[in-house]
Amino acid sequence: MGPRPPTTAKPCRPLPPPVPEFAVDLHNHSRFFHGFVGRSTPYDPVGLRLHGLVARLRGLDALAVTNHDYAYVGDAGLPVVPGVEVSTTMGHVVVVGPDPPRRTTPGEYTPGELVDRAHDRGCAAVLAHPFRNSSARESKADFDAVELNGKNPEHDARTLQLADRRDLPVVGGSDAHYPIEVGRAYTVLEADTSDPADVADAIRAGRVSPVSNLGHAHRLIDRGYTAVHRGRRWLRAREGEASARGTAGGTRDGESSAGGNGAGESSTGGSGTRESGDE
Repeated sequence: MGPRPPTTAKPCRPLPPPVPEFAVDLHNHSRFFHGFVGRSTPYDPVGLRLHGLVARLRGLDALAVTNHDYAYVGDAGLPVVPGVEVSTTMGHVVVVGPDPPRRTTPGEYTPGELVDRAHDRGCAAVLAHPFRNSSARESKADFDAVELNGKNPEHDARTLQLADRRDLPVVGGSDAHYPIEVGRAYTVLEADTSDPADVADAIRAGRVSPVSNLGHAHRLIDRGYTAVHRGRRWLRAREGEASARGTAGGTRDGESSAGGNGAGESSTGGSGTRESGDE
């Protein structure tokens, strides 16, 4: 047999470069509680820097700041994605991206109207904590994703079922008010950068996956936070009961007074009649 003819190796196609991934906590507040609704306070820059410090320690690449009904962006020591948690007519919706609404009024938008406005501004609209104080999950709004909320891990199974029914991607957000809560849930995004526009595009394209990072410390914090809110609800209920009792007492006093006035009016009327008869 003669020598084999030389074979020409086919050039291998180079593999496409891997898509970069970024770990981003998509739901954070730069203040402890919700007072001063709709406007910034002197604490916001302090809270944001503390959140940023914890985010860096926990290996996050970026942080979205989503205060209630107003957008705030400052120095966190790592990239910040502008955002706002909007109080719609049916519950909270988180808007993140390059140009979220700067300020909104609770009840100003339906979920559908807000989603449209978010898209017009190049942002993504995420259904936040769908099973806590919200009926927005029942709306027909075209949300870009559903949130696994770090404050409510007990809702995770129902949230995943909701996302499956509506064929929506799932993101993670810690809903952190205190720095130690940052990163208890976050999102891994496939994007070119962690810039706000790329983050919004990744959410809308479904290139996201949620991560739950609830350790023992976070569970203890969650119990404490739940106890604080339970106490606040109890105090509000007591104040409401006291106010109702005061209103009822005032009504009874008014009725008694009115009854006395009625008797007086009859007496006066009788007196007038007598005076008229005397004449």
